[in-house]
Amino acid sequence: MAPDGTPTEPVLALDARYYTDPALYALELDRIFCRTWQYACHTSELQAAGDFATFSIGDQGLFAIRDKDGTVRAFYNVCQHRAHELLGGAGNARRIVCPYHSWTYTLDGKLSGAPNSQNVPGFDKSGICLTEVRLETFCGFVFVNLDDNAAPMADWYPEAESGLRGLLPHIDDVVLVQTEEAEEDCNWKVTVENYNECYHCRNAHPTFATGVVDPDSYNVLPEGYSLHHTTRSADLSKMTYAIDLESNPRAGDYGSWFLWPALSFQVYPG
Repeated sequence: MAPDGTPTEPVLALDARYYTDPALYALELDRIFCRTWQYACHTSELQAAGDFATFSIGDQGLFAIRDKDGTVRAFYNVCQHRAHELLGGAGNARRIVCPYHSWTYTLDGKLSGAPNSQNVPGFDKSGICLTEVRLETFCGFVFVNLDDNAAPMADWYPEAESGLRGLLPHIDDVVLVQTEEAEEDCNWKVTVENYNECYHCRNAHPTFATGVVDPDSYNVLPEGYSLHHTTRSADLSKMTYAIDLESNPRAGDYGSWFLWPALSFQVYPG
């Protein structure tokens, strides 16, 4: 159904080859994942200077780090000397030191030292730095885009930030408590398509469908490059957790935004 309520024609699924062809997947990595805003980490993981978190986009390794002036930056996780990986996992580093040859970088990516470089004629460390990538923070979430020419997040997702802040006014104070990862044996589009419907909710998620949302009112509408999920809340007497309806004007509402193509936010206010 269109945003104005007008019925639309059914949309057919993609041909099977779009889920199995390695050449198409390689094209997706270049045309989609390397040219769209991708989630990196949460700002609460980068509270102090030197705090870092590593992540990947497709086959590209990257890390986000807070420098001494408080700026959060993102770089390819590759030393400029022999392309060795610089950092692993998450933690804190006073400097970024390559474990292979000890090339050392400041927190803003500039080369500060390279062993024996003083004996290399013409070596100029001032012209060497890590390759930085575009970064934006969005309601406390850190996103990066490998495409320098991509539009900013505000253009891609025009209503998502205001919608999230309406549902959770204190979202800037939220901190990451736990991360859950689940490997799925499928093409990535299967997960995306499955998330963006509630047709399966009654059978697959009976507690969610009776104790959180009303699946009969579930709707998914496009907003820029995002998909906005809305529904009425379930009968409050059957809610699986307490809701304080006085906490904010939209307490008791349900909202979820899927920021195409690879991340979803879900917010349950109260």
